[in-house]
Amino acid sequence: MTKPELVIFDCDGVLVDSEIVAARVEADLLTAAGYEISAEELAETYAGLTFKDILMAVEEKASIPFQISMIDQAEELVDQRLRRDVRAIDGVREAVAAVTMPRCICSNSRTERIEFMLEKTGLLPLFAGRIFSALETPTGKTKPAPDVFLYAADKMGADPAATFVIEDSVHGVAGARAAGMRVIGFTGASHSYPGHADALTEAGAETVIRRWAELKGVLAALSEWSEHA
Repeated sequence: MTKPELVIFDCDGVLVDSEIVAARVEADLLTAAGYEISAEELAETYAGLTFKDILMAVEEKASIPFQISMIDQAEELVDQRLRRDVRAIDGVREAVAAVTMPRCICSNSRTERIEFMLEKTGLLPLFAGRIFSALETPTGKTKPAPDVFLYAADKMGADPAATFVIEDSVHGVAGARAAGMRVIGFTGASHSYPGHADALTEAGAETVIRRWAELKGVLAALSEWSEHA
């Protein structure tokens, strides 16, 4: 196995504990619009997707037409709640700082949201200038499309096959795998649920960690062998 050239971190639910915050807002909006769902159920089923994609999925499933204005409403309310409540995942600062190879972020969130969350949690200096939002790539395609991962690898000068991705959602894992990258699942955020690790493994994660203290050893171990060996 060649030495890893890049480590990509998802943001929501990996670096910052934001998925459950967003899920509470979005579940309230969906319930008020006629589709009753809990924050926990929304996070388990739709974590990693934009609210626009969640609305489209729910519309197809339940045949409930939603107002397009709900998207802007959700963005504004989630931003407000995150500015107040978001926090870093325990141990993440030390774990990221210990990664010696190049690192970056690939997220479905807007760059503006990513930056204010990282600034609030003190993580922004670890990723400044290396933040890639799927919404702002040339195609604009969000995960589970592989586009943001491939775009980041190209900009960072890394071979996708020599890139590791840390993801907390099935949709993120699927996108990274479609990009030809190796994936480590993460289940240490508040939205984690029974069966979360199994779901990430089934989606293509080679292994799953729950605590950031495990990252250094897992990266070292996986770097020693090729999954295709």
